[in-house]
Amino acid sequence: MIRPMLPTDVPDVLALLNWMDDAPEREVFSPDARDPRELQLECEDSTCLVDTDDEGVRAYCALSPFRDGLVLEGPVSDGGHLPALLRRALEHADGLPVYAFSARDNAPVRDALETAGFAAMHTTDFYSGPLALLTAQACAPAGTRISRRLPFAEYRALYRSSEDAWAGRLNWTPEQYDEHFAQDDVRLVALLRGDQALGFAELEFCPEDARADVTYVAVHPAERGQGLGLKLLALAAAEADTHPEIRTLRVRAHDHMKPARALYTRAGLKHSRSVVTYMKDGDEDV
Repeated sequence: MIRPMLPTDVPDVLALLNWMDDAPEREVFSPDARDPRELQLECEDSTCLVDTDDEGVRAYCALSPFRDGLVLEGPVSDGGHLPALLRRALEHADGLPVYAFSARDNAPVRDALETAGFAAMHTTDFYSGPLALLTAQACAPAGTRISRRLPFAEYRALYRSSEDAWAGRLNWTPEQYDEHFAQDDVRLVALLRGDQALGFAELEFCPEDARADVTYVAVHPAERGQGLGLKLLALAAAEADTHPEIRTLRVRAHDHMKPARALYTRAGLKHSRSVVTYMKDGDEDV
């Protein structure tokens, strides 16, 4: 039976999430919480559905606000009816686009998403390695200096010149920019020649996983081909190394980002996982 999630379902949903965590090929976008109280709080702003039988909750999914529409959390299923669960979830989309994320090897979920009308947009590959792999190279090239702050206009200009698809940041206000980098788990490392920004690496710390994520590396087109991308990765690793609980650096690249993939391979980082991004257009019939 498919129905809205109840507080009494929380232990079963947590068990499903932990089951998902046990195998990389089961990965989908899902709540971060792995504690009953935290999960209840995280679900407050979402439309959460479960598929149940006599043994309890067999599948879970939810819709939450995301970008210009909604994001599908899940479906996470250990024997649930994925097509029916997705159909019920999409009834709550209210004509908005719905995004979904699944491990490339999660064939049951990918088949269900595609049957429900979701189209694959791109695949994102993740690469990782120990900080020590890069920190020895963490120095500014001759004639440049390191900065941990950029004026908002230069930050946005580098994004634009790097042809990044993360267009939402191009619409940030200066106040949003300041708020983002005021967070304790966010860092920026930039290289400058005089007052001219050559590029930057942006990090987010994930101490619970002993990891720092490089969320973006930007090098101005006029400065490419000089090894600055590798230097920025090394500087990012050195910044992460100032936190004793962080041991690993992780980066990501979409399937069309061939220079980034080549950079990460050249740096010695190893491929660790692949995630497919899907979208169902809000104008399509459910």
